[in-house]
Amino acid sequence: MAAPTNQAAWLTTAGTPLKVDEAPMPTAGPGELVVKNAAVAINPLDCHMQDVGVFVQQWPAIFGCDVAGEVHEVGSGAEGRFKKGDRVIGHAINLVTGRPQDGAYALYTVIPADKAAILPGNVSFTDGVVVPFALEAAVCALSLKVPGPAMPGVFTPALALPYPSLQPAASTGKVLVVYGGSSAVGSMTTQLATAAGIQVISIVGAHNFEFSKSCGAAEIFDHKDASVVDKVVEAVTKSGLEFVGIFDAIASPDTYNRDLAILSKLGGGHLACVHPPPPEVPENVKAGMIFAVNDIATPVWKDYVTSALESGKLKCLPKPNVVGKGLEHVNKALEMSKAGVSATKLVVEL
Repeated sequence: MAAPTNQAAWLTTAGTPLKVDEAPMPTAGPGELVVKNAAVAINPLDCHMQDVGVFVQQWPAIFGCDVAGEVHEVGSGAEGRFKKGDRVIGHAINLVTGRPQDGAYALYTVIPADKAAILPGNVSFTDGVVVPFALEAAVCALSLKVPGPAMPGVFTPALALPYPSLQPAASTGKVLVVYGGSSAVGSMTTQLATAAGIQVISIVGAHNFEFSKSCGAAEIFDHKDASVVDKVVEAVTKSGLEFVGIFDAIASPDTYNRDLAILSKLGGGHLACVHPPPPEVPENVKAGMIFAVNDIATPVWKDYVTSALESGKLKCLPKPNVVGKGLEHVNKALEMSKAGVSATKLVVEL
């Protein structure tokens, strides 16, 4: 049998289309897996990396964060959880390592075993691949206890909220507002927060009310409603729960204005954002930008993901929109992402 060969969608220069070409066949180092990818997914972060080269450390680059496929090779120290042929999902971390072999947009990708989980047989690769990046981003938004660097001069938020539980979670007595609850990270944050016993109030488009409800949101408000600030404040107040703050999965000037208005009326709290937060916030607001690679997520990967997917407690949301089959379709998927998507995640099969 001929040895396998690798291909990847390479970024050679910022602001240019990816070029599909040969790539070195990766090997698994200690604590690593090599995954033969069956599906990869697109995140807004990937669009920024393509357009301006942010976080690219080595040219040409292979990037992308979400993989689903079969384990091709198991590195030392990872044999206890994984074996060759296992169906897995995983979070590729080229974002922090800069190594081309750690990018998702390839036939074979290296991922840390601590950022991977067995994919149950009843979950397809195209469904499962929507989970990894959103899952780790959500854990980083919810559970960090101490602020750390997200990028120069910008710190991560530290909401210090509990991990999701496989058992019916007792109420923590806390309530969190998720702005952009129909986005991939917003919907995952809603799922994990709800599974940790935190009540979620979601702000989405009116057409995504049912979707946000399916993620576990207790109350949902239309972002286009001129009274949305007052309605959210009223809902938080009526809940009688401790207000944690806001996770803003959109992080635009408009959403920041509403975030700060809500926080002002409720006496302050956390503001966790997917982009750098507003440069000036009141003293009673603790603002930070999530950075979606952190060991804080390891227990969730190891102890929660597979069982939660098997039981249906963790849903593969938002649903995938399969753009095509083959690495040549990654460019189209990136363009579609830049044009904007709602309550779906763009996926390329391989």
